[in-house]
Amino acid sequence: MSGNATRLAAISAITNATPISTEMPEPLSKIWASDVFSLAKMEESLSKKAFKAMKETVHTGVPLDAATADIVAAAMKDWALLKGAKFFSHIFYPMTNATAEKHDGFIITKPDGEAITEFTGSLLIKGEPDGSSFPNGSLRMTNAARGYTAWDPTSPAYIMNTPNGATLMIPSVFMSWTGEALDKKIPLLRSNAAMNKAAQKVLSLMGETDIATLNSSCGAEQEYFLIDDNFAANRPDLLLAGRTLFGAAPAKGQQFDDHYFGAIPERVQVFMQDFEDQLYKLGIPAKTHHNEVAPGQFELAPYFEAANVAADHQQLLMTVLKNTAKKHGFLALLHEKPFAGLNGSGKHVNWSVGNATQGNLLDPGKTPEENLNFLLFCGAVIRGVHLYGPLLRAVIASAANDHRLGANEAPPAILSVYLGDQLEKVFKDIQNGNIEPSVCGGEMDLGLSQILGFTRDPGDRNRTSPFAFTGNRFEFRAVGSSQSVSGPLVAMNTMLADSLDWIATKLESALDSGKDQTSAVISVLKELMDLHGNVIFGGDGYSKEWHQLAVEERGLKNIPTTADALPAFKDDTVKALFESTGVLSPIELESRYEVYSEQYILAIEVEAKLVIDMATTGVYPAATSYLTELTSSIASASSAGISLDKGVATSIASDADAMMKSVAGLSAAIEVHDFASVEDHMQYCAGTLCGLMGDVRKYADSLEAQVADSAWPFPKYSEMLFIK
Repeated sequence: MSGNATRLAAISAITNATPISTEMPEPLSKIWASDVFSLAKMEESLSKKAFKAMKETVHTGVPLDAATADIVAAAMKDWALLKGAKFFSHIFYPMTNATAEKHDGFIITKPDGEAITEFTGSLLIKGEPDGSSFPNGSLRMTNAARGYTAWDPTSPAYIMNTPNGATLMIPSVFMSWTGEALDKKIPLLRSNAAMNKAAQKVLSLMGETDIATLNSSCGAEQEYFLIDDNFAANRPDLLLAGRTLFGAAPAKGQQFDDHYFGAIPERVQVFMQDFEDQLYKLGIPAKTHHNEVAPGQFELAPYFEAANVAADHQQLLMTVLKNTAKKHGFLALLHEKPFAGLNGSGKHVNWSVGNATQGNLLDPGKTPEENLNFLLFCGAVIRGVHLYGPLLRAVIASAANDHRLGANEAPPAILSVYLGDQLEKVFKDIQNGNIEPSVCGGEMDLGLSQILGFTRDPGDRNRTSPFAFTGNRFEFRAVGSSQSVSGPLVAMNTMLADSLDWIATKLESALDSGKDQTSAVISVLKELMDLHGNVIFGGDGYSKEWHQLAVEERGLKNIPTTADALPAFKDDTVKALFESTGVLSPIELESRYEVYSEQYILAIEVEAKLVIDMATTGVYPAATSYLTELTSSIASASSAGISLDKGVATSIASDADAMMKSVAGLSAAIEVHDFASVEDHMQYCAGTLCGLMGDVRKYADSLEAQVADSAWPFPKYSEMLFIK
């Protein structure tokens, strides 16, 4: 079947498809966390002593003894077997944005040939995958391959059900035989410990005596696109690169703003209900779903959880999203910019810090100027973003996210902090040496008696800010939709730990000098604002004026590409930050630079090869075939004395020729391998290869607009985005 016939057959298959039949979903009370070995289930199956030990480990991180691990393993196995599981797996998170799992059976055989099940504490605690076959940045070589997974008791085990059966999944860390972190979980746990240690110091100096273990929390909004898998099967770029490398803009895109929060298409609604039921069974608190701005784009937002659990759940959510979409005949696209000219997708990470005794330390209350703990913790965030903005940019850097950051849809590649009118005034007052009463948002009055009044929030929202305060938390809006949230959380926790250490030192000195608590806090925060207040910005982050002001007057960095961003991992201040807090050793930090830079280069090279392949085997044959047909028609008409315009034929011939010349240039450019450094190679990808791919696309998209619809081989934007 020819390319165009396959495309037209896909359209027919979609429009004539019978929707998946659905049953009424079971109530939340019945399905919630039904596939999770939660503390509630442990309380039912463990001895009081074992449960108490396990609960203490989960809540405070106190080590679990081996005897208790044996008891937990036995109970976990019995529960899993009752759920139909025959295998267990230590699931872990290597230095990719994906998960990894190795399945082992509960089965062992006896000398008489009988089979029994076994799962001991030692099997629960440790697994052994190959450490050299995952991205490791030279930490492991083929001849030094051993790596370990180790159970993380603070994140609950769960059952993963698939059509092929059920598996007990055990969240784990992943390390080398020599003890270096090969994953994203170990640094996250370390960063939280560093933050807790520094926060305890500050709170103690503030006179707090009952201080529970502090934890960061995370709620990550997940944006994604859905397209029918009949279309996806005919788009090699979507299958292999996650985004369309070709595609002319449709007559209608998102210009009418009619998709955002619009009525959810019935087929998508059915998918969403199924998707969220799967999440509820896994204890993932899906809270909100809706249509996003671009056609075919949607969002799901979970409720807040402890950062470590939230990071695990976010990885699991992406897996369930893709699998459930496939079940419903969709391909879920998590790429940050799958369709040119339309809004891309982010993963806004809502982040706060708190504990059971002091509560959320980023909640300002009704009078933030009087909430000294809040002011110190918020000030610590301001200092952290100012000092480590390049690091924050580096942890959200990828070839995919480069297409989104800085466009008029996503936060710019300049890291700044938005506080809102009320808090910005409070911190400016502090910088002036005093604290004045703040102004609340006031009452909302529409002049309509039937509309109940309410109090406005004290500040507006700023969608152009990459790091915005949103009431009782900060929202890191620049994180990409396909990324793990662990990297951003590690950076935020670690910069906060560093800033809280700085504040503790300054505060202790001020208190020792005889200042009262309020005066000491003001003096510390005044110094902080004098040094770091330049990072606060409440205006339009997309404007040219801000870009000029930020770089030329405020000394902030504009970091447009991954090639520009990743070298931050090699900066001495970043090395000192991670080493002093114990989050990443120098060799572990270097490994991440190597892995992420290699992933960037490989992603660009894969896209370049796809551009060449699709242009050569798809676009060019379609254009020349149609040109032959068109030229023949013009000649036949001329023979009959009818004069037809030859402009379209001339334009197609010109664009096809120019496209193939651009393809030749891109092919030659890919063969260049002589680079003095990884940095040079990345800059070559960002500048030369991306530019050449853009040249090919320009001509291919022009040809799509001229070649007859029936002759075009690839599904078009208008079809993929609007046919559901």
